[in-house]
Amino acid sequence: MLPWLELGTAAVPGDGAPLRLMRRGTEFCIMAGTNPLMNSRMFGSEEDLATLSARAIAGRRGARLLIGGLGMGFTLRAALAAMPPDTTIEVVELVPEIISWGRGPLAPLFAGCLDDPRVTLVTADVAAVIANAKSSYDAILLDVDNGPEGLSRSANDRLYAHVGLGKARAALGPKGVLAVWSAHPDAKFTRRLGDAGFQLKEIRVRARHGGRGARHTIWLATKP
Repeated sequence: MLPWLELGTAAVPGDGAPLRLMRRGTEFCIMAGTNPLMNSRMFGSEEDLATLSARAIAGRRGARLLIGGLGMGFTLRAALAAMPPDTTIEVVELVPEIISWGRGPLAPLFAGCLDDPRVTLVTADVAAVIANAKSSYDAILLDVDNGPEGLSRSANDRLYAHVGLGKARAALGPKGVLAVWSAHPDAKFTRRLGDAGFQLKEIRVRARHGGRGARHTIWLATKP
């Protein structure tokens, strides 16, 4: 078996574990310490995050999307494919090295989507961007951790707490959608979304297309 090779490292602001970009043959993996955050062989549920969100806001003209977490670009690519040409997509990524990897060793996965004129890249904390937005977005897509808890850094917990969900609701326009990806179900988070006043769908999807791989969870929370 081919060994894993380390292609780059990145510090996460705050107390987050350092990120490592790994490659084994044509397979890539981004690790947070010893925890795998994403892998280029399993991206079906990341694409589902975008396609389910696009379906939830279908028919809106000039839709504005916010994607929290660039990752390997699978959610962004799927959003660009699913949304009409008048859509604008703001991608907020905390770690600048991840953007550099997208233009460097991971460029084949991104397939030029970072240069799409509909896309704006912002290097910032997505929680701060959401907190400063008022009725700005038709959809907010969050995939910055392995679930609704701060795995990559503890400060991300505020995204999923009652206060953070209230700020996300305020950042959405009427009937806007908050979509959250998770590697596992979380009943407490489901209750918090309901407490925040969202109309909720909890959808189980496969890590890979074709009904293969682990089951992941996507919450689609609509602002009434």
